[in-house]
Amino acid sequence: MNVKLFGEFFVTLLVIVDPPGMVPVFLALTGSMPAKARHRAGTQAVLLALGVIVGFAVAGQTLLDYLHVQLPALQAAGGLLLVLVALQLLTGKTDEPTDQGGGTSNVALVPIGTPLLAGPGAIVATMLFVQRAESTDEYLIIAAGIVAVMATVWLVLRFSGIIVKLLRPAGIEVLTRIAGLLLAAIAVQLIADAIFAFVQSYSHLL
Repeated sequence: MNVKLFGEFFVTLLVIVDPPGMVPVFLALTGSMPAKARHRAGTQAVLLALGVIVGFAVAGQTLLDYLHVQLPALQAAGGLLLVLVALQLLTGKTDEPTDQGGGTSNVALVPIGTPLLAGPGAIVATMLFVQRAESTDEYLIIAAGIVAVMATVWLVLRFSGIIVKLLRPAGIEVLTRIAGLLLAAIAVQLIADAIFAFVQSYSHLL
């Protein structure tokens, strides 16, 4: 087994996904849920992220080429989606749906599963490593790295309930506003990076 490749990919993807940084946002979106529903949301989010990242690893470049979509466009779309979620967190409009069972899946899938966990950064990094792979063993190592990162994320989200008990409702409310501000900053950065990439790619035409 190529330990160097596994370590390089694992660390890269783990830093991009940033499990500790996900905790405030996850708690802001699920903090008012019962523990069982919160655990289910975390599991659904991780499974979706795993599926999206694996899907793009296998057929991402082919799909984007077929749709004539560039990676910066995907990045900008993720940024716009996060802007909407950030506004909801900042205005407190996410408090009502999270009390209902039907809202669990929605929160888990969007925005936690994607674009937060399986976002443009994670997708692009995975696609680049797949393009570098030269043998079946290296493809399997990348697959193992994806699973290992998602397992780490699941563990972090699974035990976030301890933080909920410590913070209590008032703390969750404050955390929600902070998470909204952080998400807004992430969204602006994603959009700015996408615009910069577009400018760079088309600068030779000017």
